Amino acid sequence: MPEAPPEDIGQLLNLISSAYTYRINQCGPVANGVFWKDQDGQVLRYELLLQAVAEEDLGDPITVNDLGCGYGALFDLLADQHMMKDGHYFGYDISPKMIIEARSQHPDPRATFIESPVATEMADYSFVSGTYNMNFGARRDIWGEYVKTSLKRLWDKTSKVMAFNMLDSASPERLLDLYYADRNEFVAFALTLSPEVEIIDDYPLTEFTIYVKRVG
Repeated sequence: MPEAPPEDIGQLLNLISSAYTYRINQCGPVANGVFWKDQDGQVLRYELLLQAVAEEDLGDPITVNDLGCGYGALFDLLADQHMMKDGHYFGYDISPKMIIEARSQHPDPRATFIESPVATEMADYSFVSGTYNMNFGARRDIWGEYVKTSLKRLWDKTSKVMAFNMLDSASPERLLDLYYADRNEFVAFALTLSPEVEIIDDYPLTEFTIYVKRVG
């Protein structure tokens, strides 16, 4: 029998950080380097998150938090868009190697990469793509509470919209080291943050995306 995963979140995050560090060293700054199956799926997830940006903000400078930024692939999609012309992007990751790689790949002064498990800067929009998927088989209740706490802290650093994706517990195929979330549970959680919540699930991946919007 394999050793049970630690129930301490700090130890779990250290394991996850080590796994991503090993992977980026092995594969380099590509989709597989952050455990995505392919680049098409990686980009589709980012495009869905970016659809949360309000139409009136597309032509104005915005600030962005990217929690679990990896090597900074989301900034690649943002860099040439008008809303980032005078905007700023903050990427956060728990893997020091990811942050080193992201800084090397993106010397752009509009991008700041920070080694941290939480967002430290206030931003208009906050995005989370795949960050909560890997949990090494941790107990669902422990990991679920960690995810909600993490999202609450990110929400506190978000002035307009927070958008995140998660693997769907309704998926017929599951891997042992990944966390599959109950969509109803996380919609209900999102509604404790704001009455303006939207779920997107009509795309060809076994997951869902949630937008949480500030009101007033």
